[in-house]
Amino acid sequence: MAIYERKDAGEQPYWKLGPFKLRLPLIHYRIELPEVLQGFIIFAVGMGVIPLLQTHVGMSYEAALAVFIIYSFTMILPSLLGEPFVPGWITPAVPLVILYLGDFELGPEAVQALVALQLLVAVIFLILGVTKLGSKLVEWLPKSLKGGILIGAGLAAITGEIQSGSRLIETPITLIIGSIICFYLMFSVSFQALYKRNKWAKLIANYGIMPAIILAIIIGWVTKEYPLPNIQWGFTVPAFAEMWSYTPFVVGFPSLDVFLIAIPTAIIAYIIAYGDIIVGTTLMKRADEVRKDEKVDFNVDRLHFITFIRNIIHAFIAPHPGMSGPVFTAGLATIIERYRFGRKAMDSIFSGSGTFVIAMAVAVFLLPLVTLFQPVLPVALSLTLILTGYICITVGVEQIKTPAERGVAGIMAIVLSIYGATYGLLVGVVLYFIIERSSKLKKEKDVFDKNTKHTA
Repeated sequence: MAIYERKDAGEQPYWKLGPFKLRLPLIHYRIELPEVLQGFIIFAVGMGVIPLLQTHVGMSYEAALAVFIIYSFTMILPSLLGEPFVPGWITPAVPLVILYLGDFELGPEAVQALVALQLLVAVIFLILGVTKLGSKLVEWLPKSLKGGILIGAGLAAITGEIQSGSRLIETPITLIIGSIICFYLMFSVSFQALYKRNKWAKLIANYGIMPAIILAIIIGWVTKEYPLPNIQWGFTVPAFAEMWSYTPFVVGFPSLDVFLIAIPTAIIAYIIAYGDIIVGTTLMKRADEVRKDEKVDFNVDRLHFITFIRNIIHAFIAPHPGMSGPVFTAGLATIIERYRFGRKAMDSIFSGSGTFVIAMAVAVFLLPLVTLFQPVLPVALSLTLILTGYICITVGVEQIKTPAERGVAGIMAIVLSIYGATYGLLVGVVLYFIIERSSKLKKEKDVFDKNTKHTA
């Protein structure tokens, strides 16, 4: 129970803090046991940032784990400051960030490149949140470029996992079977039909990607493609001192040239993140239709500012390739599914999202859990990227309707997936003006000529 209780159809209690609404566990909302259990498992997905930092930045495991600890605590900020959303990575942008980092040497150079990128992402969120231009930018972007960005990110994610030397080649049984299980549970028509009539199927589906990851981990251990864990007892001791050696205060701040190189990737990351905001607000509105007992105030501009804070913290002390995104769609969807069952199931959306992110932050300090998942972190990362690739491609294809849009989006996506954000955006914009704008101008001229002739 919490000290303050919500009146029926009212807003969850809070303390006013400038533009924010401060909510604390056990004071403003109760702890939800199901979200504690989920947080203790799903935190392993976020630990996928560790192999990314090791492989593409050159960090040690200990320093990367310290970065993940900082990340876990910044995830608490939205629910703490008044937003009901569960934050996460800007996951579809990860393959493009990896391509971007490929142009820099491991170590200080890669750290500076990552700092520049995360600073730019933070500034974009700040400016577009304050000016409220975020929605206008995404609406203004042509459908072919939106489709090209999403399809390109999807292609980069999947090809990165199946190409020569990738994890799928090295551990094929685990990742192939794991991917099949993941696709079946998340997208299969037959499983969706089973979900409607079977309570066990519904329970499994409510945990999103996690059941597939657990099964894949078990397969990896059984087939010996991944080693069994060396479980240690006690609490995690963060290597913050070593992490500090990877900050811009030690390796130096990036030059102007690095910032210029990072701009296209930062823009694409924001566009993708705004798509996650749209999905998150849609999920919240659907929940509002069912839960009349709670008035939920969610504000996109406030979410922009909180996301700016998270990214600016990481840029200075704990940069990471996942970036800090506004919405972890799978996690939010899982919580909202239970929230829709009523107040007895979940008192408030804040008790669900707040408990979930706090449990994830606590789990990082439980050494048995951390060491249990340590050997199989690549499994969680690979399945997350493969799933992200599938979703990006399907959503990207939905954006494009005409043959001209399909052509622009297709070529842009290929270039983007191979050469990265700079060349991808350049090719997309050039093709848009050559193919789409010229055809639109011709149509406008034909209409004008026809009207002029008719008037004459």
